[in-house]
Amino acid sequence: MYDIIVIGAGTAGLTASIYGRRANKNVLVLEALSYGGQIINTLSIENYPVEENISGMEFATRIYNQAKNLGAEIKFEKVVELKKENNVFIVKTTKNSYEAKTVVIATGNKSRKLNIDKEDSLLGKGISYCGTCDGAFFKGKDVAVLGNGNTAVEDALYLAGLANKVYLVSRNSALNAEEVEVEELKKKSNVEIIFNSSVSKIIGEEKLEGIEIVNKENDSKTLNIDGLFIAIGRIPDNGIFASLADLDESGYIIAGEDCKTKTPGLFVAGDTRTKEVRQLVTATSDGAIVISEIIKYLNRDGSDKNV
Repeated sequence: MYDIIVIGAGTAGLTASIYGRRANKNVLVLEALSYGGQIINTLSIENYPVEENISGMEFATRIYNQAKNLGAEIKFEKVVELKKENNVFIVKTTKNSYEAKTVVIATGNKSRKLNIDKEDSLLGKGISYCGTCDGAFFKGKDVAVLGNGNTAVEDALYLAGLANKVYLVSRNSALNAEEVEVEELKKKSNVEIIFNSSVSKIIGEEKLEGIEIVNKENDSKTLNIDGLFIAIGRIPDNGIFASLADLDESGYIIAGEDCKTKTPGLFVAGDTRTKEVRQLVTATSDGAIVISEIIKYLNRDGSDKNV
């Protein structure tokens, strides 16, 4: 039996595993996809203390290696069920079943979809949710980025260095991103920002050929593009935890700054919990706090008292 099972190997989950091992607890981290979470898609991180400029992949790899070197056990298995029986958590994956005294949910969130026709069928055939991951496939071509926040602007900036033409399509009348990056984007001669518009139709059968956009006056326009990068936000995927943790209307796990859920011994850290700010520094903060709370819980013999 493990002292701590961490579900998710993003920044919060790996930080929790580091602090857990430093507290001499045996820790298992379970990750469905790749370590690092969404930060691996970020080309350059410039707002994390100590590191003035580091790629998301290098940042994630350093945390991953630190956790491994401290003795955290990390397995790439998708969790499909979580339950608690006789004060023990049972975590089932697609491959195995594990037991633990405590569990940390650190599953982050996933890309939000447009939910329109052909979005799924043309995924990987011109449609992508990650500009830095797939941008190289569109060198010298015309592309569009759909979104309004930091991710959309970062994707557009990255693609501007590769593509012939980049359209940034925003539902709003202004971009909600860091001003320094917005200003940098405006300097790009091959970038055109289209405000107050949304995608109404995806064009193409075997591959993406274009999109139809419509503005608030209901005027439509066709953009002939080879690539569409959807960056309209992210959403949590916490359905399998709903029996043990309360979810808000958006699907985030309800927990305060102590990272406690309604179930004693079950904690949540990082972007998947209810919080005002979702940044690397708040993810690492959660990772440290959650282990502090777990140590208190375990020192009370893991009782089911709400402490």
